[in-house]
Amino acid sequence: MDDVVIRVQNVTKLYKLYDKPSDRLKESLGLTRQKMYKEHYALHDLSFDIKKGECVGIIGTNGAGKSTILKIITGVLNPTGGEVIINGRISALLELGAGFNMEYTGVENVYLNGMMLGFSREEIDAKLDDILAFADIGEFVNQPVKTYSSGMFVRLAFAVAINIDPEILIVDEALSVGDVFFQAKCYNKFEEFKKLGKTILFVSHDLGSISKYCDRVVLLNKGTKLNEGTPKDMISIYKKLLVNQYDESNQDENNGIKTEEISNDDTGNVVEDVQAGAENDKLTIVQSDDKQWKNFYQINPNLDAYGNGAAEIIDFAVLDAEGNITSNIEKGTDFKILSKVRFHENISNPIFTYTFKDVHGTAITGTNTMYEKVNVDMAKSGEVYLASFTQNMNLQGGEYLLSISCTGYANGEFQVYNRLYDVINITVISEQNTVGYYDMFSKTKVEKVQ
Repeated sequence: MDDVVIRVQNVTKLYKLYDKPSDRLKESLGLTRQKMYKEHYALHDLSFDIKKGECVGIIGTNGAGKSTILKIITGVLNPTGGEVIINGRISALLELGAGFNMEYTGVENVYLNGMMLGFSREEIDAKLDDILAFADIGEFVNQPVKTYSSGMFVRLAFAVAINIDPEILIVDEALSVGDVFFQAKCYNKFEEFKKLGKTILFVSHDLGSISKYCDRVVLLNKGTKLNEGTPKDMISIYKKLLVNQYDESNQDENNGIKTEEISNDDTGNVVEDVQAGAENDKLTIVQSDDKQWKNFYQINPNLDAYGNGAAEIIDFAVLDAEGNITSNIEKGTDFKILSKVRFHENISNPIFTYTFKDVHGTAITGTNTMYEKVNVDMAKSGEVYLASFTQNMNLQGGEYLLSISCTGYANGEFQVYNRLYDVINITVISEQNTVGYYDMFSKTKVEKVQ
């Protein structure tokens, strides 16, 4: 146990879910012997160790239990069963500003929050200048925090938590606060902690940060530990979980999922890949009893779908370099966008398209079969075509929206046969971003010449 600073041992957290408040009251007063609640296990028999100096990430889908285990580790929640053993002083970045008094000034809240974290007034005195410099909110530190903007509020809360000198730092999605410059400052502080050999427990949906900073990753699913290992391996499994493709019985020795070829019999006529030289590249896709690839995705509830109905996009998918259906693409790797279209009328020279937009709605990039000079002279009613776009992911890490469509021209007039605007979200995973939307992947060197 000498080098283990956090031990989570058989931890379970059970919640009782009541249909209505009166059921809870009846049970508490002993008015019924009938069980009036449903059991929900936020965590079930969870165990893992974190050693001194490690940076360990916890990832998992929504509802996996990530925030619950952090709250148990930090003492915010008590477990229903099992135990957590801590060997060191913790600073936790969970719900920023949760201990702030809105009537107090910023400086007063620094002392209040620091003492709530277990530090003495003398320790906070020694760190006060660093905290205020990091927050960088000027004279507002002497004003009640109720007058702060949301940005100033989280900057101060973050500055308090990260500039107190902890032995163990616990971070839950807190590195995304503030503007881009403040985020850069937060990540620099995070790297400083790593260099000092501090123990870090890091929970985030930002897979690029998980991959860059973590030595080891614990993957949770529905309150249990699904697996743990290197960031690369765990992120690979997590990507399959996101699209309901993970099957422990169907794993090969490399943690991949077995694939099968898409035959022309399944898909109709296949439009050749638009990337030059890729015509011999086999399209592979994860085995599934359900041939509808789009069912693996969470479709945008505000999807804008329209068209004149002459053609219909009946299925679509994004494949990573291993041929897995995914909504997460690693920057610098190859990927495919597939669009399967059924024609309800004879259409001359149909155009298959895709576009990536940022979260603000700005079109970032895209192409179509007309630009790429891949033509279908005549698609007949009842036929199904599969368009495949293969490319390397050069976009910066972040969130993007994918749109796909089938369009064309009839009698010189532009026609939209079927268009799905912002149909799914695509996350680009990056360990290193540059300026702007694209990375030019520069080969960079600096050498002394005199």
